[in-house]
Amino acid sequence: MSLSGVPSPWWLAACAGIACLGTWAALRYARWRNLLDHPGERRSHAVATPRGGGIGIVFALLFAQALFAWQLPESRGFLGPVSAGLALVAGIGWLDDHRSLSPWPRLAVHGVAAALLAWAVWGVSGDLPAACLAFALALGLVNVWNFMDGIDGIAALQAVVVAMAYAWLTGDALAQWLALALAAGAAGFLPFNLPLGGQGKARIFLGDVGSGAIGYALAAPMALMLVRDPRPATWVLMLLPPSAFLLDAALTLLSRMLRGERWWTPHVEHAYQHWARRAGRHRTVTLAYAAWAAAGGVLVSVICETGFAFIIAASCAWYLGGGIAWRRLRRR
Repeated sequence: MSLSGVPSPWWLAACAGIACLGTWAALRYARWRNLLDHPGERRSHAVATPRGGGIGIVFALLFAQALFAWQLPESRGFLGPVSAGLALVAGIGWLDDHRSLSPWPRLAVHGVAAALLAWAVWGVSGDLPAACLAFALALGLVNVWNFMDGIDGIAALQAVVVAMAYAWLTGDALAQWLALALAAGAAGFLPFNLPLGGQGKARIFLGDVGSGAIGYALAAPMALMLVRDPRPATWVLMLLPPSAFLLDAALTLLSRMLRGERWWTPHVEHAYQHWARRAGRHRTVTLAYAAWAAAGGVLVSVICETGFAFIIAASCAWYLGGGIAWRRLRRR
């Protein structure tokens, strides 16, 4: 997608500020409405904690997308459906944060939002395979980020690192700005969710409104990367930065299905949750997952210009190493 008139970088600070202010307001609202996640056998925290703080990230993303659409008229055909899809995912998540919904209505709304992203990709490329991949990306990442949002800071920090990796690696201007907007918004939320000093705990959680929105917001620049460079190698490479989340979510889900468990219900069986229980704190695990994502981005930059066979071999080795780590963390 060819763009001109990209806005000046001041909006990154604005995105972070909007997310920070929105999270602060969400914290006050959650306390007023008693929207709390209480400790239990299916949760990884020890004290009742407000939820729904991710609404601040949603406000930041919608602000950024409206700004891009205003200053970059040629992007409106893509950004219109994407903003509508983001609002749908965030809206159903906000409802679920207020009263627990069945997974099936949520999945249906996620499917509509994914179809909107696919429609946006079709509009800018006319490429049906790319549109289908965009649908799968949106539906998958929305649920992966929801599954993996279980300890302090892990989902938001992972979003910052993966989004920064995409902004660094992509050659598409709109994909870069969308990724940077997500990184800035998630960074504005993190001070409330990942205390850096002492033994402090998160003051508020993302909630479904935030985790789902992050997954959807990541799918948009990934889809544009596919449009710009539709080679099979692109699909392989862009899955390396979020590979820790993809592996942990997929392998844990598969293991629960093979055991005949109700895989759609909340649980604490992910590798990161096992590790956090042993470590007695969340920060070590959160930072380790972020470091894996950063290393995945570096790996992409190193191998992206090599042959397809080498890219496949390196990616398989990377995922094999991640799978071994997942198994060791679960068995200890």
